[in-house]
Amino acid sequence: MMIDRINNLEPLQPGKKSGRNGQTEKGKESDSVSLSSEAIEKAELYRAMDLASGAEDVRAERVAELKAKINDPSYINDTIIRATADKIMDAFGL
Repeated sequence: MMIDRINNLEPLQPGKKSGRNGQTEKGKESDSVSLSSEAIEKAELYRAMDLASGAEDVRAERVAELKAKINDPSYINDTIIRATADKIMDAFGL
């Protein structure tokens, strides 16, 4: 049995696309992306955490030095307490 074409329909030809020819219309705006302040903050936090996780964990010699200083009763005095307080205030911008 043979089936003939109905009316004047053309069979599909492989490799030939119908419709657009890949060109864009002139005068159209280009795409853009805008990020919310929350997204920017989260990206900065992610980057900081990534940098921190890649850093060296503990400097054992420095920890031992600080433990020895703290255990020495003559180390902690008013000068050290004031200097530490000043550094904390500077860190918070006060």
